[in-house]
Amino acid sequence: MYCVRKVTNDLYWVGANDHRLALFENCFPIPRGVSYNSYCLLDEKTVLFDTVDWSACRQLLENLAYVLDGRELDYLLVNHLEPDHAACIEEILLRHPKVKLISNEKAFMLMRQFGFHVDGHECIEVKEGDTFSFGKHTVTFVAAPMVHWPEAMVTFDTTNGVLFSADAFGSFIALDGKLFADEVNFDRDWIDEARRYLTNIVGKYGPHIQLLLGKAAGILDQIKYICPLHGPVWRKDLGYFIDKYDKWSRYEPEVKGVMIVYASMYGNTEAAAQALAAKLCERGITDVAVYDVSNTHVSYLISESFKYSHIVLASVTYNLGIYPVMKNYLEDMKALNLQNRTFAIIENGSWAVKSGDLMQKFVEEELKNMTVLNERLSIASSLHADKAVELDKLADALAESLAEPEKG
Repeated sequence: MYCVRKVTNDLYWVGANDHRLALFENCFPIPRGVSYNSYCLLDEKTVLFDTVDWSACRQLLENLAYVLDGRELDYLLVNHLEPDHAACIEEILLRHPKVKLISNEKAFMLMRQFGFHVDGHECIEVKEGDTFSFGKHTVTFVAAPMVHWPEAMVTFDTTNGVLFSADAFGSFIALDGKLFADEVNFDRDWIDEARRYLTNIVGKYGPHIQLLLGKAAGILDQIKYICPLHGPVWRKDLGYFIDKYDKWSRYEPEVKGVMIVYASMYGNTEAAAQALAAKLCERGITDVAVYDVSNTHVSYLISESFKYSHIVLASVTYNLGIYPVMKNYLEDMKALNLQNRTFAIIENGSWAVKSGDLMQKFVEEELKNMTVLNERLSIASSLHADKAVELDKLADALAESLAEPEKG
């Protein structure tokens, strides 16, 4: 059975939802599912914008057949070659042998690398600035390299103001009947998963997102819809989400608050983390989030790290080093280019306490534009009353740092 939604008078969502996939990219948990968005334009010519993951191909084909209603598919326009959007290209070609392919040079190269048999079809190669008419609708193409693959591009329909944004402005979470961001409480129910999607998948490429936002700046007043390849379509309050992307891609904190991440073997370091959280709340700082690094998937930690201005690393010493899962978290921060945060440190060890110095060294030498507060809480095995002054000093230092005006 088909399942489609109308985006505009002649543009339809023909994608699919996936609640069966446990790990997006076989890496990131998606307990609330994900959507694969594909769009069909009915103009003088018919156009399919991107396909879906192979697991959802049957749904796409049923949706497309319903919307076309007996018409031929004239064009398949491909913005992004990642298999969760491109896996059905060959099936579309088999079922619509007269269809013409529109994409860019790198994308056609990747199609051949993936083994898609496209050479028997007319392949129309476009580049940034080119335009193409389907009748009433004219589109223009904008290169979006490394957002987040090198071939990625976005397509802007100058007729109705629809921006087909590829993986930009996407989100985890299946749509489940809803299509538009204004049909959900996005700030309450979706923003965390949108941030987790962006920061973990495209976070490393902040400068490339900034480049794309710069290109879009000249036509912001013309963009009426943003149609991403995952998540809801935006038709209202576009500035809200564009501002989030701007912040995330500049590595600027979303909120002033404290994220405490602890690595604790037997609960003693955890107790110190909780004691600090209580001290902060006593000082009126209530935007505090506490996470166990061992049982929180690192994608959630990365998302929260992009959200908060201050991060407390609380780690036991393990084999004279940083606790392995904490070290993995730090390595992910480095890999995803997190910057412009203030860190504080809690270290623990029953002998030869090393974790604090090693974490500070990593933050200062491996990460960019980070500040580490001088105050540190150092405990031997467990937190005792004789450390109350150190704990208060650390809480005070965090409170004072949070009270400082934002730079720039």
